[in-house]
Order: sequence, then structure tokens, then C-alpha cells
Amino acid sequence: MGNRQSIAGDQIAVPTQETHVWYRTFMTEYPSGLQTLHEFKTLLGLQGLNQKANKHIDQVYNTFDTNKDGFIDFLEFIAAVNLIVQEKMEQKLKWYFKLYDVDGSGSIDKNELLDMFVAVQALNGQQTLSPEEFTNLVFHKIDINNDGELTLEEFINGIAKDQDLLDIVYKSFDLSNVLRVIYNGKEPDTEADSSKSLDKAGLGKVKMK
Repeated sequence: MGNRQSIAGDQIAVPTQETHVWYRTFMTEYPSGLQTLHEFKTLLGLQGLNQKANKHIDQVYNTFDTNKDGFIDFLEFIAAVNLIVQEKMEQKLKWYFKLYDVDGSGSIDKNELLDMFVAVQALNGQQTLSPEEFTNLVFHKIDINNDGELTLEEFINGIAKDQDLLDIVYKSFDLSNVLRVIYNGKEPDTEADSSKSLDKAGLGKVKMK
């Protein structure tokens, strides 16, 4: 698909010829060149969330704000776009690991995973598995040394080999539909926005197979 340019770390950027499209759209929406947390939530159609759901969205925003200045600039935005549109499973799972590792310790404990999926349930509604059941299932399947913590290696290797867990993790925060709207320059369907906002953000219900 043509030349590609590096945007962040070892990620591969979106095609060079498409970057200007994203830049023009980003600067049109955010003339200051910076997207705030409030604007991020508005983009996703996620307003009036409860405390747990807000915590989840805040953590997502913080993982995209790589320089920790409280804003998302264009390079951070395009890195996020690239993360979502690229097909490399390992890179996506690294990002989810960072999302779940709330305290930045380099490992995920049961409380962190439980809290995160309580927040996901607050966004998505009732799941087939409760957050407690899902957390216990994850640790039962992929905590190889049974120490109650998941390392990056355990997380990536374990989730990648289990399609059911992979589907749940991927769908816990999926921005692909939102990005498609932005890229095509179309406004989201305004009819019944309140009932469709989560679907527009790719946050539909997830079921175990």
C-alpha cells in the first residue's frame, strides 16, 4: 500500500499517503492540535458515564497520551489509529496489557483485571460471564506459575492461544467503527444516538462461544 513511516516505537504507521487525510481531519476538529479528555469522550459518544465506566475511558485516554501532558496530539492520535487498524496481534495485546496494568507495575494482578472488566461491564451492559468469572477464568488458563499475577509474556501467549478470551479482550474497547466515521468524513447517525452510542464505539455485548 505504498510507503509507510514510523510514528511511535516499533509500530508501523498507516500508509504515508493517508496520513495527511488524518492530519487534516484532526486539525479541523482540534485547531489547537490537542485533543482533551472531554473531546475524546465526545468523539466516542460516551457522555454521562458512571464512575467505573469513566475510569475505564480515562485509562484508555492515558495510554494514548504517551508523553503524559494531559492531551492527545496528532502523533499520539495517529499512533492510536495505527494500533487499531494494523493487524499485528502482538502489538494490540501489548496495548491491552498496558491498559489493564493500571499501576504500571509491569504485571496484572486479579484486582486490576477485575476492576477493568467491572468498568467494561458498566459500558457494555450484562455479559455472559460476570467480571469475577472472567477474571478467574483468565488466571486459571494463563497464569502459568500460579503466582496471582500475569506478566506481559503470560498475557500475550495465553490470550493469543485462546480465541474466546481474545474476542473478549479485543471487544472490551474497539474503536474501529469510530475511526471509519472519522476517516470517511461522515457524521454518526443522529437518530437514536443515545441508544446507539456504545455500538458506534464498537462496544457491543460480548458472548463466550
